Amino acid sequence: MSQAKDGDKIRVHYAGSLEDGTEFDSSYKRGEPLEIVLGQGMLIKGFEDAVLGLEAGGKVTATISPEDGYGPYHEEHTFEVERNQIPPEINPEVGMMLQVNTDQGVTNVTIKSVTDDKVVLDGNHPLAGQTMIFEIELVEILAS
Repeated sequence: MSQAKDGDKIRVHYAGSLEDGTEFDSSYKRGEPLEIVLGQGMLIKGFEDAVLGLEAGGKVTATISPEDGYGPYHEEHTFEVERNQIPPEINPEVGMMLQVNTDQGVTNVTIKSVTDDKVVLDGNHPLAGQTMIFEIELVEILAS
């Protein structure tokens, strides 16, 4: 049986959780494995590294550090805006995701806090700074 390597098109099932057991994503719950090409940076480094060398049907549990995941949390990626800068049709709530225009282009942010006149936005990936645990199953290797 062949082993997964860079350049292979594969299908994987996975369940991702935080160290406290909170599940944040699962292909099993969607009922469809994820299809990717290894080595093209389609997934975080730690996930791809865990799949490399697996055979079809193989399973692995991978603990992925922030450095091999979504990076460290950067406090400087949070910023405060005036409440009136949020479009009036949006009722800002903590945890809500928005897209904002920055000097670097459009970016996704999460609302961190809301007061009557200020909104604090967080430009970090929601999983930045988190150690993640993935249960991964290589369903099949489609093509090399």
